[in-house]
Amino acid sequence: MIHTLNTFVRRSLPVFLGLVTASSAWAAKRPNIIIAMADDMGWSDIGCYGGEINTPNLDKLAANGVRFTQFYNTGRCCPTRATLLTGTYAHQAGIGHMMGNRNLPGFKGDLNQNVRTIAEVLKAAGYATYMAGKWHVTPHIKPEGPKYNWPRQRGFDRFYGTIHGAGSFFDPNSLTRENTQVSPLTDKGYQPKSGPYYYTDAINDHTVRYIREHKDKKQPFFIYTAHTAPHWPMHALPEDIAKYKGKYNKGWDAMREARYQRQLKMGLIDPKWKMAPRDGRAPAWKDAKNKEWEIALMEVYAAMVDRMDQGIGNIVKALEDTGQLDNTLILFLADNGGCAENMGRQRDIRYKDTNPDKIIPMAKDALQTEMIPKRTRDGRVIRQGTSVMPGDDTYHGYGLAWANASNTPFREYKHWVHEGGISSPLIAHWPKGINQKRNGKLESQPGHLIDLMATCVDLAKTEYPEKVGEVDIVPLQGVSLARAFKGKKLRRKKPIYWEHEGNRAMRDGKWKLVAKGSTGPWELYDIEADRTELNNLAEKYPKRLKRMVKNWEAWAVAALAKPWPWKNK
Repeated sequence: MIHTLNTFVRRSLPVFLGLVTASSAWAAKRPNIIIAMADDMGWSDIGCYGGEINTPNLDKLAANGVRFTQFYNTGRCCPTRATLLTGTYAHQAGIGHMMGNRNLPGFKGDLNQNVRTIAEVLKAAGYATYMAGKWHVTPHIKPEGPKYNWPRQRGFDRFYGTIHGAGSFFDPNSLTRENTQVSPLTDKGYQPKSGPYYYTDAINDHTVRYIREHKDKKQPFFIYTAHTAPHWPMHALPEDIAKYKGKYNKGWDAMREARYQRQLKMGLIDPKWKMAPRDGRAPAWKDAKNKEWEIALMEVYAAMVDRMDQGIGNIVKALEDTGQLDNTLILFLADNGGCAENMGRQRDIRYKDTNPDKIIPMAKDALQTEMIPKRTRDGRVIRQGTSVMPGDDTYHGYGLAWANASNTPFREYKHWVHEGGISSPLIAHWPKGINQKRNGKLESQPGHLIDLMATCVDLAKTEYPEKVGEVDIVPLQGVSLARAFKGKKLRRKKPIYWEHEGNRAMRDGKWKLVAKGSTGPWELYDIEADRTELNNLAEKYPKRLKRMVKNWEAWAVAALAKPWPWKNK
């Protein structure tokens, strides 16, 4: 149950908060909350979920906190962000797909005004609210365009990051400080202490800055740290790449098997869950072509995750240095599963240019407006293709075979709603709120992004608004995870649902209904017995299947997932 203030405080909340929030006794007891999210990172990539990538800071948070083994995202970047921010399903927030307007209620491609963000709700409850990183819930990304759905207009006191969803790590697209777009080379608000500008560092450095500059220790804060790592392009710093030289020489098959065995040893997975077979579109490693190039891509990917972890270590240190670690809830998760997209692999490309071999630098103060820049800031033409080794002047994804390994032991990827597409690590660390006896424990109750707003509302001892002005606000869809932090049962009464690009799913207790695409047949799995979704029980339990399909269809209409813009409408 969500905690509420007493009746007097509720009725006089706006005046009350405006006058005494900073010094009130009840504000001092509420935790700071940091939600940190990785982008396009698979379930098994970090060490505490079975990965070989060096993530000591995340591993330490897990060892001194709780790991959720069945936490879910929406399978794609924009819907995940809309869901996380609002506590509603993405379609209810207007972002059932990406940023294009499909002229359907659930697919407007712009965050609705009849939902609230965590920042808006917590700010009204007296929290300071900060954000660093990727926004990606509005189509209006141009500096001269509308800004009604930019972070500062949706509840955040301070913002540094990108409005768009992807771009170069060395020269990000739509880089913004507060409400003004900036060049990383001339931004007076931030320059790296040493080395080149690197977006992952900038995101984490700003989170550290917010913590250190938050002077009123009696006022709790909320920080949303939305990384773009390890989303394509494969861009990393040389010193981090060097750590992984030779690490992946045995290929993706060996990597999957090693992760699976570590997961079994950790108790993350049940021994009766057999690892899903390698995706048939990926060759066996012994038959793989261009091995040196494939290995290099995975080395860079690992370096990207490593650098993100280093930054999270700096965040934790800032909390320690300011005496705020004990009463700060840190939640770390990923926005979708590993990404099998074919970015940069189709053919060798040097973007069309009248002088492709000539160095033509961009002006230092010019704004980067391209998701795939035509040139680097210092003037080199951006390159793609299988003959081009990854570097700061290239634009590649790491590809399906490595993504298959990132999602060990599950099936499918980002976009799809089988377990590989929607399973996320979730680490919860909060020394004051999680008993030491729970440290290092695994929590197997299913959770979902819709639960994060409910958790924040619960811990902030506030209420989610029913109306703002004359606008009716979509009700919360999730439940607080705070009970699970303590090893208690969640009070979830409804199933969890998914829809993305016609891919559909529903989780009701141990049962999962799932289908690929708008025309794919429904499948049914007993997740307790078979979380890797290898034994389809649709024919064995036709009545259950029919009942769950009916349930999903009713939810889809109510939650605006239908009507949808896909085939077979």
